[in-house]
Amino acid sequence: MALGTNTGGAGAGTEVPALSGAPLLGSLHDLKSDSLGTYLRAQQRHGDVVRVSAGPPGMRADLYCVFSPEGVQQVLASEAANFRKDNAFYQEVRESFGNGLLTSQDEDYLRQRRLVQPLFTRRRVDGYAGAVAAETASVVTAWEEALDGIVDVSDEMTHLALRAVARILFGTDVEATADVVARCFPVITDYVLRRGYSPANIPRNWPTPGNRRAAAAMDELYGVCDRIIGQRRRAGADTSGEDLLTLLAAARSSDDGEFDDGELRDQVLIFLLAGHETTATSLCFALHLLARHPEQQDRAREEITRVLGGRPPQASDLERLPYLSQVVKEAMRLYPAAPVIGRKAVAATRIGGHPVPAGADVILAPWVTHRRPEHWPDPDRFDPDRFTPEAEAGRPRYAWFPFGGGPRACIGQHFSMLESVIALAMILRAYSFEAVDAEIPVGAGITLRTEGPARCRVRRLDTPRAVSG
Repeated sequence: MALGTNTGGAGAGTEVPALSGAPLLGSLHDLKSDSLGTYLRAQQRHGDVVRVSAGPPGMRADLYCVFSPEGVQQVLASEAANFRKDNAFYQEVRESFGNGLLTSQDEDYLRQRRLVQPLFTRRRVDGYAGAVAAETASVVTAWEEALDGIVDVSDEMTHLALRAVARILFGTDVEATADVVARCFPVITDYVLRRGYSPANIPRNWPTPGNRRAAAAMDELYGVCDRIIGQRRRAGADTSGEDLLTLLAAARSSDDGEFDDGELRDQVLIFLLAGHETTATSLCFALHLLARHPEQQDRAREEITRVLGGRPPQASDLERLPYLSQVVKEAMRLYPAAPVIGRKAVAATRIGGHPVPAGADVILAPWVTHRRPEHWPDPDRFDPDRFTPEAEAGRPRYAWFPFGGGPRACIGQHFSMLESVIALAMILRAYSFEAVDAEIPVGAGITLRTEGPARCRVRRLDTPRAVSG
C-alpha cells in the first residue's frame, strides 16, 4: 500500500500499539518486500488496530491498520464520509488510469455513479453472460493443444478475463484493444506501485527511463481508447450496439448531463483495470485450489453436470450452482483481489477504542481480516462450506469484504460473480485439474498478483450430451 505523509506531531498515536521496525527506515523494507505478511504479523502481535511506521526520519509515514470487522465497517460504512481516497497510492492510480468510478470523489463520484448505475443492474449484467461464455469456450478449445497437458492458470485466466471485459466494453473492437491492454497495463501498474511505495517521487514529466516507458504505455493505451470512443461518437444515434462503451456514451440525465470524451476514457480505463485483474485473480485461485483439493473439485463438477448437462451456462444458472458460488467466495476469502485498501481520515476519531488522528493514513487488509480465526476456524484451510447461507448468517458483515462495502462498494460485484461462475462451470465440465505448483507466491500490487507460475495439469473429460427440451 502506498505511503503517505507523517500525520502526527509529538505523541500522536501513542495509544495505538506499534509494530516494531528498523531504527532508520521503520517497516519500509518489510512493506516493500512482503506487505501482506507484515500486516498479518501486526495483527497477530498487537490486535485490531496497529500503527506501522515506514520511511526515513522527516519523511516517515504512520499507517493506522484496522483489522477487525467492526473497525472495517466503521471505515467503509458507518463513518465512510470521514475516510477518503486521498492517499498517495490513489493519487498515483488517478494520474495513470484517470478519474473514473474507482478513483473519483465527492460530487464527481456521485455524478458518475448515477450515470453508470443503470448499466449495472442485475438484468443488464445478466445480458453479458453470452460474451463470457464465448470467450471461455475459446479457452476450453485452446487447452486441447496444451504442451504436456500443463497450463499456467494465472496467465490463462488473465487472458480470459481481459478478453471478456474487452468484448463487453468494446464489442467487435475486442481484437484491437485486448493486445494493447495486455502489453501496456503491466508497465503502468508497475510504475504506479513503484511510486506508491516510495517516500518521495520525482515529477512525472522528468525524462527518466521509467517515466518515459510509462508515458509511452499510457499514450498507446489512451490512444486506442480515444480512437474507439471517437468512432462511437461519430456513429451517433445510428448505432445499435449494446456494448458497454456505447451505453456509457449514451448515458445522460437532466441533472447530471453526459460524459464527455475524457470522462468516457477515464471510465473505460477503470473498468478495464478493475474488471479484468480482479476476476482473473478469483478464477486463477479458484482453479488452483480445486486442483489441490480433488474432493471439492469432484463435488463442484457433479453439481455442474447435474444442473447444466451439456448446455451452455446462462445467467439464471448462478442461483442453481450454489456450491460453485461457494468455491468462488472461498477463493476470494483466501486470495482477495484487493488484499489491501487505503483511506485517509478527515477528522480525528476512535476505532476500537484507539485514537486515529485527523489526516492519518488508514489501512484495511482483507488479507488479514479474512484470516481472523474467531470467524474463520483453521483459516488457511480451503473449505467452500464456510459460505453456506447458515454459515454466512453467523458472521459479522465485514468479516468478508472482497468487494469493499458501504456507499463505495464495488459496482461490478454481481458481474464478477457471474463471470467467475460461468467460466468455472465451462472449464470444470471440460477438464480435470491437478496442481503442478503446490504453492503460489503472491504479493500486493494494485490488485493481488502472483509472483510465480500457477501451473496445473489438465485432462480433457467427456462433455455430457446436450439435454433436450
